[in-house]
Amino acid sequence: MLAGGFTTSDGSALKVYFKKETDNIDMAISRLAGWWRHSLKTRPVLTNTIVYASFYTAAELSQQTFNKIYAPEKPELDLKSAGRIAAVGSTLYAPTLYFWYKFLDRKFVGTSMRAVLTKVASDQFLMTPVLLAGFYILLGTLEGKEDVLEELKQKYWKTFIANQAFWIPGQIINFAFVPPNLRVVYVASASFLWINILCFIKRQKVEVKEA
Repeated sequence: MLAGGFTTSDGSALKVYFKKETDNIDMAISRLAGWWRHSLKTRPVLTNTIVYASFYTAAELSQQTFNKIYAPEKPELDLKSAGRIAAVGSTLYAPTLYFWYKFLDRKFVGTSMRAVLTKVASDQFLMTPVLLAGFYILLGTLEGKEDVLEELKQKYWKTFIANQAFWIPGQIINFAFVPPNLRVVYVASASFLWINILCFIKRQKVEVKEA
């Protein structure tokens, strides 16, 4: 006997039950997808900000969970750190990239090889250096560090090289195949992997130079 009085004597009622549940899930997914598309059209900046905050939080917590399980130190989860990462990721990256990608799509129209490579080069060598610097400086400020530039100085080039290796192929896919209204969402999704790399680099200890 199943919930709702279904019997499984001949298996037919079981099939009806699971079909009903599957239809309910499909309807819920369809409604969520419709809401998502509507939200992207009517509130693109807010929607992309929520996406970035969600993915940054998830990536940072997954990185912390991994460290808690496998790192020798077994550090406890740091929700404040996750909050700082989410705050920087959502307020710095989401609105900046939304308007940046709109500018690139207007300036370099189409998906020809020349247009795609121009967009990728502009993104990686003009915008990325600024965003990476902003990431370390803003987080250093939120963490209350005396020298907010020290971590930037020691980790910037390592982060920049890792960024290029990850994002150049990723952005070629973005500008060549992803619809303009989904660019920030695509980047946020790929960022789940990238932020784990970024958080790993950021978590490495800074060498304090003696005066």
